[in-house]
Parts: sequence; structure tokens; C-alpha cells
Amino acid sequence: MDYRTERDTIGEIQVPADKFWGAQTQRSRQNFKISHERMPLEVTYGFAQLKKAAAIVNHELGKLSDTKKDAIVKACDEIISGMLDEHFPLVVWQTGSGTQSNMNVNEVTAYRANQMIKDSDETVHPNDDVNMSQSSNDTFPTAMHIAAYKEIQEKLKPVLQQFQETLNEKEKKFIDIIKIGRTHLQDATPLTLGQEISGWRTMIERSQKMLNESSKHLLNLAIGGTAVGTGINADPRFGDMVAGQLEKQTGFSFVSSDNKFHALTSHDEIVHVHGALKALAADVMKIANDVRWLASGPRSGIGEITIPANEPGSSIMPGKVNPTQSEALTMVSAQVFGNDAVIGFAASQGNFELNVFKPVIIHNLLQSTRLLADGIKSFDENCAQGIEPNNEVIEEFVSRSLMLVTALNPHIGYEKAAQIAKTAHKEGLTLKEAAVQSGYLSEEQYDEWIDPAKMVNLKK
Repeated sequence: MDYRTERDTIGEIQVPADKFWGAQTQRSRQNFKISHERMPLEVTYGFAQLKKAAAIVNHELGKLSDTKKDAIVKACDEIISGMLDEHFPLVVWQTGSGTQSNMNVNEVTAYRANQMIKDSDETVHPNDDVNMSQSSNDTFPTAMHIAAYKEIQEKLKPVLQQFQETLNEKEKKFIDIIKIGRTHLQDATPLTLGQEISGWRTMIERSQKMLNESSKHLLNLAIGGTAVGTGINADPRFGDMVAGQLEKQTGFSFVSSDNKFHALTSHDEIVHVHGALKALAADVMKIANDVRWLASGPRSGIGEITIPANEPGSSIMPGKVNPTQSEALTMVSAQVFGNDAVIGFAASQGNFELNVFKPVIIHNLLQSTRLLADGIKSFDENCAQGIEPNNEVIEEFVSRSLMLVTALNPHIGYEKAAQIAKTAHKEGLTLKEAAVQSGYLSEEQYDEWIDPAKMVNLKK
């Protein structure tokens, strides 16, 4: 491999000749050989949006020439497009402020900008020009918020909307199918399959609302705070102007935080957003578990619904089909729960003017967002959309249920009704047989009072 010599304040270092990064990126590569998890490219793209906005604002403030501004903007556009992904090799497990990733973006932007203006008398410097009026301490949390908000809005929300539509369609389609309810994993009074699914649908609706409400806090940006929140080396107008420029670039209503000291040392906004993601994970865990229980069998389980048979379920048992989409989604949820614990602990470590757990915080939030988006999409397309009722099984369970006896309470009282249910269970009788045998009511009264259709409170 060919190398070139780069320099920083520490000294000289060899960098692969075909890579655009500089000395500080190379030092990070050598000093932090920890796992393989790269800094999420979403953060890199957020940085590029920020560097582009900063260059435009610095030019408007008279601090950056036309030539440098145009070159930086073009280089940032290439980064945002994904053209330069190979030049961002750093891992998550680095300095807790994300300084090295900030410099990685600065160096690649400057290198590419200088290629564009090589015939000019000017040279773009990674610190003096690309990082002008900025510090890693305010740019990294700004890039975190840009990346997180964008992913939630563009990747997760459309998936949730589609999943909600699937559940809404199933709810309407199955609204008249009466089935037995279950509480405590025991038989309960009837409801309809559509009513059961309406609970799932409302979970997703509420999760979307909570996510919408919490993610608005990500629109607050640390930019303008520079090193410790005082804004040293930045024009007092810089933060607000950059936020305005970012809104033009992204369409998102970003603002510069009114308290930069908070924005540098606290990540309560991300903790809050991830709480909504955890709530969503809890809901889809429940939905996925309900589906695999209801589809269990096919002959020795509940089997009230059928789900698509997507692949063979066993390497030894021929013909076996497993609820693999449910299993994948519940594993996703487990990972999100773990990520939430890490984010909560990491966010508590804001010592004095700076939280230095930033990379792991954004890594976990973006992973949760991506996992939920992909996992719910897969579950929706490969399982939920194919759910169908097994009417024969549903009807059999309803007819055998002892909890239909609840409808007798207003007529003969709780204790007599309980006696009938216990007798039916103990002697292997049908509920009707036990009721008539008890002498508390006639066969005609039983037929009038025990009507599952009247027990589901179905609103037409």
C-alpha cells in the first residue's frame, strides 16, 4: 500500500495514499482498535449537513471566501450522497466527545475541497475553515440530533404508519368473529378477533404519538456553544443562523438551543426519545408474542389464527413451520431494552461542562431506530398481512368455554354461577348441561341468557 505523510500538532504520521482523511483520523484508527462497529454513517451525514450550513453562514458573516465556501459545500454534498463513505473508518469506541469523528469529517471535507480548488491560490484547512466557529463539543451533539431526527422521521414513522394500516384492515375484516378472551393465560369472556386486534392497532397509534411528541426535542441543537457553551470564537449570531440554514437544507425546524451549557452536558432529550422507542419495543414485543401464541400448534396449541409459512422450521422435523417473524421482532425488542439501559446510564455521566459518552448514546439510539424500522417492516410484510382466522378452532373454543357463565351473574348471582362452572369442569359436562342440572335455570333461560354475540359489546 502506498502512503503519504500528514501532520498535526503531535507530529507526522503515514496515511494510506488513496484515503482522504488526515493525521487525526489516522491516529484514532491506530489508537482505538476496539471492535468493528463503525461510527454510524447517519452521524457522518449529519455532520456533513452541519459543515455545509456552517460554511454558508461563515461566508455570510464575511469569514469565508467564495472559493472556500463553494468547495466545502460541494465536498459536503458528496459526503451526504454517500460517495465518500469509504473515507470514514472510525469506530464508535473512541473519545467520548466524538472529537475524532468531527475531525474525520473536517479532514475529508478539506481534502476533497482542496482537490476541487487545486488551481486556486487558496487552501481549505480542516480546523480553520471547515471547523470555523465550531468545537467538537457542540458539533457532535448537533450531528447526533440531526441524525436521530432524520432517521425517526424518514425511516421509522413510515413503517409504523403502514403497520397501523395493516392492523386497521385486519380489525375491520375480523370485527364480527367472536372468540374466547384470555386473561392470566386462562379462559375469560368472549370478544371478537377484530376487537383483540384493535388493541394492537391502538398500541401503534399511541407509540407514534409519543414518538412524535418526544422527537420534537431533538430539534434543539447545541451549535453555537463551541467549547464549553459560552460560544467562544463564534459570532453570537452563528448558532441561530446555522440552525436556520439546516432547516432550509433538511426541511426540519431546527433551532439553536437557548442554553448551550445544557446542550453540551446533557442528553436528556435523547433519553426521552429513546423512552418512546422502548415503549414501542414493549408494544411490538406483546403483539409478536400474541401472534405466536394464537398461531401455536397447528394441532397441539391454540391455533386460532394462521400465519404465513415462510420457510421450513426445523432441520430434523419435516413439515414444521415456526413463527420466525415473531421471534425476530421479539429479539429486536430485547436489544432495544438493552440499548435503553446503556443510554440512560451514559446520559447520567455528564461531568461538569461535557458529557463524554456521546458516541455510544447515538450508536444505541440509531441502532434501536433502525432495528425497529426493519423489524416491524419485516413482521408486517411477512406475517401480519397474512394473518387469517381459523374459524373452526375459534368456534370450538367459544362453545367449550366455561367463562360464558359470567353472563348468568345478573340472573342467578355470582356464587351459583361459579358453582355451575366448577361442576361442568369437574364432571366434564358442557356449561349448558351443568346449568340445567343445577336447577337454577331452565334450558330456555340458558339459551336466552348465554349468547356470546351479546357479550362482546360490539358497536356497530
